[in-house]
Amino acid sequence: MSPDILSVAGSVPSSCLHRIYRAAEAREEEAGVDVVKLHVGDPYFDPADNVADAFVDAVRRGDTKYTGVEGLPELRAALVDKLRTDNGVDTAVSRLLISPGSCQGLAALLQSLAEPGAEILLPELHWPVHLQQSLLAGFRPVLYSLGDDFRPDPETIAAAATPRTRVLLINSPANPTGVVLDRGELGALLELARSRGWHVISDEAYEHFLYDSEHVSTASLERDVPVAERIVHSVFSFSKSFAMTGYRLGYIALANDRAADVMKVAQEANIIGTSTPVQYAGIAALDSRSEATALNRKLVQRNRDVALSPLVEAGLLRELPAGGWYAMLDVARTGLDAETFATRLLESKGVAVVPGNGFAMRPDVDEQGRIRSHDYAPWARHLVRVAFCVDPTALDTGVRKILEFVDECGDSGAPSAA
Repeated sequence: MSPDILSVAGSVPSSCLHRIYRAAEAREEEAGVDVVKLHVGDPYFDPADNVADAFVDAVRRGDTKYTGVEGLPELRAALVDKLRTDNGVDTAVSRLLISPGSCQGLAALLQSLAEPGAEILLPELHWPVHLQQSLLAGFRPVLYSLGDDFRPDPETIAAAATPRTRVLLINSPANPTGVVLDRGELGALLELARSRGWHVISDEAYEHFLYDSEHVSTASLERDVPVAERIVHSVFSFSKSFAMTGYRLGYIALANDRAADVMKVAQEANIIGTSTPVQYAGIAALDSRSEATALNRKLVQRNRDVALSPLVEAGLLRELPAGGWYAMLDVARTGLDAETFATRLLESKGVAVVPGNGFAMRPDVDEQGRIRSHDYAPWARHLVRVAFCVDPTALDTGVRKILEFVDECGDSGAPSAA
């Protein structure tokens, strides 16, 4: 290949998440002031004390050697029990793999499912990393439209599919919208996938952050299906539920033994194994999970209920998110597009938010899987994402400054001189 021809990875742009992260860091350095960071999903609360104790104890006693690529047997066994009792998911240690963060687990899972020319169905409004990972794994992404309430419709998805479709990705609670799918909606999507012979990837990173209903794991809907015929691969994270973002620990419950065997090879080639002390920290987190996850949900729900309500009253947010850590604001009344809004808000008010159009990128992919060009869904041009898992004082300040900025913009699209 000529050095002038981009690889697939070379054609994939950095996501809006990382661009605003770098911009916020640069703003702090240049202005010498703290930025109100509503752009990143990092919680203001910490893991339970026993998590850090278990990590340190593992280091001190010398449990720092390799584990098998699958992960510590005792952690996997504990997760099988957690999935059975908490999620209604019937799995086994042989089908449960540990990963250094659910993001890497997703990447390895996609690699293990990809085949030349295969397509994956993603919502038109999506977590940018899902799109990046799909492209890097070799999938051709096909984006399906969502309804006005950001909910998927099986008929719309079926119409977007082609004979090359192999995977349907489900994310509930959803990043960035906070949409939560109920049992009936998940069942309809699963029925569609089964009828078409697709795999289903269920990304459940925010499983413990539902505020008006109970979480339903997609794989729980096929408990009575023979293991060899199951199609749902479930991806979970310690980052959100246990506030362990920097520990980097996730896990994947594969649908069947064949899929687990294939993913072991992908893990082998990518990571060798997950950090051993971190896995012991994960065991400790599971030991106190009922108390920890209930408290963490309560903290984030307080932020949602108190700090986001003024945004609903101002007409910037249709309703409080049903789940997750994020809310999508519509700032069309300012006359500014999302990129301009986020840039000027950071410059004038010191508040970082993520332009929502970055969650609606539409790539044009060539036969080799490289992005030739891309644009954004036009209906997303006025959306911005805010994270509400942050410190309550910072969140209150950020929301107040957003409302001030919106008022200053008025109908002109620029802050007034007053």
